[in-house]
Amino acid sequence: MSAAPRSVRRVVQSIELLLDDAAEGVLRAAWTALADAGLPSLATHSGESNRPHVTVAVTEEQGFPAAEAALRAVFEGWGLGAGGLAAVVGSPVLFGGHRHRWVLTRQVVPSRPLLTLHAAVHRALRLHAPDAPVHEQTAPDAWTPHVSLARRVPAERLGDALGLLDVEPLPCRFTGARLWDSERKTVTPLA
Repeated sequence: MSAAPRSVRRVVQSIELLLDDAAEGVLRAAWTALADAGLPSLATHSGESNRPHVTVAVTEEQGFPAAEAALRAVFEGWGLGAGGLAAVVGSPVLFGGHRHRWVLTRQVVPSRPLLTLHAAVHRALRLHAPDAPVHEQTAPDAWTPHVSLARRVPAERLGDALGLLDVEPLPCRFTGARLWDSERKTVTPLA
């Protein structure tokens, strides 16, 4: 007789870019509007680490901290923590559709500087954290930069959700970066 399967806790580490205060305020307002309308929203996530961000790399291993010094150098070289990197938050984008539920996001326009920064992060990870393979969807040439607004939005409520969003281009700056560790529930500033 075999033992009952144990649930496996998924370890996730991610490298995330943080937006300037004004852009973060606009995106948090979208979270609030969705929640106030009775829709799924990241506003309901009460963790202190919950803030609008753009994920640039994800792994299910514990290897990203090995690259911490190299990542700090990459972000410092791009001015994160100083003036920041200019970007534009653009149109809504939907991901998923699993079981007729969608992830609602706003795309971040993939400018050449942003894509170059993204590639530099991945070079640093390959060199300094080779035992932490990144998820394919965050790899160079596969990445869709975005800021998540809501998860598990029912298909029949997508029109309501989209109708609440301000879809004008939102100029912003990436002014910081961090390492999120879901197992330890820690955030390590990188810039």
